[in-house]
Amino acid sequence: MVIPRRYLIRTFGLTAIGTQLLPIAQSQILPQSQTTILPRRLQIGDTIALINPAAFTYEKEIQPFFKAAAQLGLKVKLGKHFYDRYGYLAGKDADRAADVNTAFADSSVQAIFTGMGGWGCGRILPLLDYNMIRNNPKIIIGFSDVTALLLAIHTKTNLVTFHGPLGVSNWSSFTVDYLKQVLFDAGAVTLQNPPKMDIETIREGKARGKLIGGNLSVISTMIGSAYLPDWENSILFIEEVSEEVYRIDRMLTQLKLAGILDKLSGFIFGQCTRCDAEKPQESLTLTQVLSDYIRPLMIPAWYGSAIGHIRDKFTLPIGQEVEIDANSGTIRLLESAVN
Repeated sequence: MVIPRRYLIRTFGLTAIGTQLLPIAQSQILPQSQTTILPRRLQIGDTIALINPAAFTYEKEIQPFFKAAAQLGLKVKLGKHFYDRYGYLAGKDADRAADVNTAFADSSVQAIFTGMGGWGCGRILPLLDYNMIRNNPKIIIGFSDVTALLLAIHTKTNLVTFHGPLGVSNWSSFTVDYLKQVLFDAGAVTLQNPPKMDIETIREGKARGKLIGGNLSVISTMIGSAYLPDWENSILFIEEVSEEVYRIDRMLTQLKLAGILDKLSGFIFGQCTRCDAEKPQESLTLTQVLSDYIRPLMIPAWYGSAIGHIRDKFTLPIGQEVEIDANSGTIRLLESAVN
């Protein structure tokens, strides 16, 4: 289960969000490196850290992950505060941030997996040691609210990070296969939807650029911060869950007004899970909204990629050069995303 951010904010209110944030350590607000850093590939026998940088996880929800990791030949090292709970968060901000920093600094850990999305990663971004992370590059993977963590780390260190399954995800054969191809086999993979998952081309064509993206709500809340990358000539991919069409419209408006959409060389909308309008007869369709914003950009674009809050999902390298084909709905890595 991935907890929708809108539910958390509506239920607990915005006032609680700032109650335990620590002052930003200015020494950690670093300029973006010019050289892309690739993490080491995964190998059978590796130890991975499992941390919870956002919402808390019930123990029964995470148990299938241990089986999936074992089948991949991986050993799991739990973060010290993994099962902590502070309201809807997996512990205090300082403790969740400490688990991130510790996982990167731990020489016995070869990669970092995240347990749950929900809400909370944005709160810990000022508390991360980006210099240390840059000097200890490792795979870090997740999606949903973990978007904030992945984008911030890439922006501050130029380390390629990975949008892929959470610990609580359904580890289907499709999901595992692409994770293995990208993170273990280190191949220049072409990612294509499963047969029954259709795409809808918004504008035809191919494009190349740096792949950047994640959850739309999270990206929109990060606009104006120091934790988003340069969007020039990038391929933006986004996904969403439990947001009505008018909210998608509102968030795309924010990206447009911030100048992000006009810088793109390509666009991919993954899946919008449970995004139906309550009153369809009074709503635009998602297809209409995407057409309004994306077709005028004159860039290759499509809707329906295997990205998001779904059973079968890709593992995508954030910060790596790719080529997309909006006619076939494919994403081709131009080179390996790991060493």
